Amino acid sequence: MMDPTTQWMQAYERAWESNDPADIRALFTEDAVLRNEPWTEPFHGHEAIVAQWLARRDEPGNHTFEWFPLVITDDLWVVQGATDYTDGRTYSNLWVIRPGDGGRAREFTEWWMDQGSPS
Repeated sequence: MMDPTTQWMQAYERAWESNDPADIRALFTEDAVLRNEPWTEPFHGHEAIVAQWLARRDEPGNHTFEWFPLVITDDLWVVQGATDYTDGRTYSNLWVIRPGDGGRAREFTEWWMDQGSPS
């Protein structure tokens, strides 16, 4: 049986490719909090999360994504990833996920850094 983190990450990748509201909702508890950047106002609940996801969506097939777990506990998943876009952009990703009921995220915060823009 696949571990809960891998199951969630595979579901996230499916939603990322499909942009289907049902796939997006399936990732999060109904009262989940999502932050696209840790310093911005969060999105609360399914409808807000789906709306912002679709407003910032990537088109299917325009990227590849690799990830590996850094920290996995019962109440915290920290994942490092890299996203390569077909237009040449590459992003480093750091995700902090707090799992909730049914393996869905109750909190999700992401950091994404453009490797083409030195800080």
